[in-house]
Amino acid sequence: MKEITLDRTDICILNAVQQHGQISKSKLSELVNLSPTPCWLRLTRLKKAGLITGYRGEINIGKLIELTKVVVTISLKAHKKSDFELFEKCIQEIDEVVECSATGGGSDYVMKVVTSSLREFQDIIEGLLNKEVGIDRYYIHILTREIKSTPPNLSMLLGNKGKHGA
Repeated sequence: MKEITLDRTDICILNAVQQHGQISKSKLSELVNLSPTPCWLRLTRLKKAGLITGYRGEINIGKLIELTKVVVTISLKAHKKSDFELFEKCIQEIDEVVECSATGGGSDYVMKVVTSSLREFQDIIEGLLNKEVGIDRYYIHILTREIKSTPPNLSMLLGNKGKHGA
């Protein structure tokens, strides 16, 4: 892995991008207390290093329609590489699965599913079971309200190390 050296200003730029998305050169330079041209050069370097992978807007879909959000833990019957690949390929094709992570410990996967109703969620689970993608057991947790959802605090995580593997 190539190492890139980050200083406090680089971390401030990453924080600003993480919190504000794609912003103007002048606004970014104001936020990080650096003149526009050097600030933009640093931003370009961080992009080229692959530390900034994109920009997106966060839409409060709950203000548009009622949603059902469910966290599902899944354990597979078998644990060969092909079993994991089959399950993961199937999950990639389901738009309602908005997050899926492989885990160690008590289950193999944790995924977040967003649908317009509990019935629609149940149809997705039944579809997975009918496709025989190796599910042994699953547990669902219906989300009733979001308490906290924030990006990681880069300054805290990176501390004063000044380096980050990229």
